[in-house]
Amino acid sequence: MTPEQLPTEHYDAQLEEKVSRLTSLMAPFSAPDVEVFRSPVSHYRMRAEFRIWHDGDDLYHIIFDQQTRQRIRVDSFPAASRLINELMPKLIEALRDNPVLRHKLFQIDYLSTMSNQIVVSMLYHRPLTAEWQQAAAVLRDALREEGYDLHLIGRATKTKICLDRDFVDECLPVAGKKIVYRQVENSFTQPNAAMNIQMLEWALDVTQNACGDLLELYCGNGNFSLALARNFRKVLATEIAKPSVASAQYNIAVNEIDNVQIIRMSAEEFTQAMKGTRTFHRLEGIDLTSYQCETIFVDPPRSGLDEETVKMVQAYPRILYISCNPETLCQNLATLSDTHSVTRLALFDQFPYTHHMECGVLLTRR
Repeated sequence: MTPEQLPTEHYDAQLEEKVSRLTSLMAPFSAPDVEVFRSPVSHYRMRAEFRIWHDGDDLYHIIFDQQTRQRIRVDSFPAASRLINELMPKLIEALRDNPVLRHKLFQIDYLSTMSNQIVVSMLYHRPLTAEWQQAAAVLRDALREEGYDLHLIGRATKTKICLDRDFVDECLPVAGKKIVYRQVENSFTQPNAAMNIQMLEWALDVTQNACGDLLELYCGNGNFSLALARNFRKVLATEIAKPSVASAQYNIAVNEIDNVQIIRMSAEEFTQAMKGTRTFHRLEGIDLTSYQCETIFVDPPRSGLDEETVKMVQAYPRILYISCNPETLCQNLATLSDTHSVTRLALFDQFPYTHHMECGVLLTRR
């Protein structure tokens, strides 16, 4: 596999290997058969980051081989969205003969959407001047005249210049409804939009006819919270990152969802609040006792849930757990299986052609 050529002919075999590996990992927990969700075989990543290599009068995108650290030139990247692939050569062509914009440029980040919006961030090892801003505006306008819904950002040490805005608004069709998600540059978003839709629809399916309210930890920009709101009386969700919380609040408003409450705090802090070991000003005006949460949803980082949070989630009759690291999921299940059984298991091929697996489990209390 090279950056410019995907082994699409091997996709089925690689996916089957993941299914086998996940089945083996989950065997100690008497898990049901894996529900398998396929990714598009190309153009599945909505975001991409490239270093920029300067070679005399030329410059181009590169990535580094993770094992050898060898530099690899990238002129096209079929793993990324078609929109990113269209813009990559156009941007390089515009930068090549523009000394103001190319000087000390070392990285370009792309964040695109299925709704054809894109943010391009250019990163520099030098201060950004008014001359840079003027040249960047000319470039932006030229690309917009070609029909691109593009926003341009310049970054340098302790500097961020947004010519217009630093976000895109994605619109995803989820189980018959369109949901708008604001996605901020340099903040976490699900990279594989087509797979994200399938994850959201699976989560909706496994929570059909759910009783009570939903508590969600690590909610990000409200990705799952907004989709799942239709299945619950109320949703209480936590997130620590300020940009993600701001996006979530916007998404609640623009989608006219009135039963979701976002709290800016970490899962660990929320656990302390629920146990009464700490009080938080951020919870003023929020009556936690008004929520009757019988389902808890967690989508933790690769490290999984910390020990105290694992104990806390065991108090809920139903646990919906999305994991980007099945090994730490299994570590958590070693405790959770004392009280709960795995009743649904899914594999989401978020990262084709890699060993990485995204999976989901529904646990119900015995």
